[in-house]
Amino acid sequence: MITEVNAVNFRQNLGEMLNQVQYRNDSIVISKDGKPVAALVDAELFARIRRMYDRFDELSNRLAERYRNVPEEEGLTEIDTLVAEERKRR
Repeated sequence: MITEVNAVNFRQNLGEMLNQVQYRNDSIVISKDGKPVAALVDAELFARIRRMYDRFDELSNRLAERYRNVPEEEGLTEIDTLVAEERKRR
């Protein structure tokens, strides 16, 4: 479950919200002036997010290296074609 709270409410109820995240695996979105500014998630989910970021960075770097000498428009067209082909297989 995802709970949305403002920063003041979060600060006043930090202990309770930590328990929500730790024991119920809830996530909490913290807003300031009506805009989301942060999220509190359980450590396992955060670790998965970090692994995804690391994998994304790795793949982005490989793509950048692979297409380093290819004109941007040509590279984007090739990537779009490969993505479309892969989606058809699924």
